[in-house]
Amino acid sequence: MSLALAVRERGRLVGGGAVVGALATPLLVGGLVAGAGYVPLAAAELAFAFGGFWFGFALLGWAGSVASGEAIEAAQEHLDVGSGWTERRSRRAMARVGGFGAGMMIVAPVVGTVV
Repeated sequence: MSLALAVRERGRLVGGGAVVGALATPLLVGGLVAGAGYVPLAAAELAFAFGGFWFGFALLGWAGSVASGEAIEAAQEHLDVGSGWTERRSRRAMARVGGFGAGMMIVAPVVGTVV
């Protein structure tokens, strides 16, 4: 796989999650303001923290997949457990979740500034 193709594929993977996070942020802020009675700035700060939670979770999950992925796959094979979990798919999922969190963290300050 060429470098340009790899960068494009990974960019699409993380970028897709970031777009979803960016679109979810104004909805979350609006819901907190309208439904829970938050002040707009406090709602934006909470949305930023929520995105940071998902970003951190994804970093931890990705590192865990890299560190112990082969051992988990070997244990599944040894125990004859066909869950379908693979290191590669786990890393891809964590990249998407990380993109989601990053998208929220990028858009939340913008929403807080505008509102």
